[in-house]
Amino acid sequence: MTQQFIAFEDVSGADGVPSASTIEQWVSHVLASQRNSDTQQELSIQVVDEAAISELNLAYRQKSGPTNVLSFPFEAPPGLPEEEAKKLLGDIIICAQVVSREAEEQSKTLEAHWAHMVVHGILHLLGYDHLQDEEAEAMESLEIQLLHELTFPNPYSTDSPET
Repeated sequence: MTQQFIAFEDVSGADGVPSASTIEQWVSHVLASQRNSDTQQELSIQVVDEAAISELNLAYRQKSGPTNVLSFPFEAPPGLPEEEAKKLLGDIIICAQVVSREAEEQSKTLEAHWAHMVVHGILHLLGYDHLQDEEAEAMESLEIQLLHELTFPNPYSTDSPET
């Protein structure tokens, strides 16, 4: 399977943002585990500040304030061939300050929380959701499995911190 990862800019190091190559490894792992095709797939990940993610959160989710991650699955315009549309997964927006603050508040390592946000965002692009209890259980179970494969602990466990 061939995958392509597109980043708007490499801001690794800023606010503990992992390197582009580290994020690309996480993306590749998730896509490889979820796709059984040779289709080249593309997505973008943009790291933004709290003001930018707050604007997006209000505009697209009607929720005020910053959030950790937003996912925008690709919506094919009329006339785009299906084969081309399959290649484009969508966009993930992550707020570095929120991720950093949450990691500290939840006693998680920053890298583990970043990995969780990337995995979580990609699963949304692939059609997973957590609006209903059954959907949430399926998505969380898959997140736990994928993160374990990436050598990260269960992000939902309150028994032991991710340190």
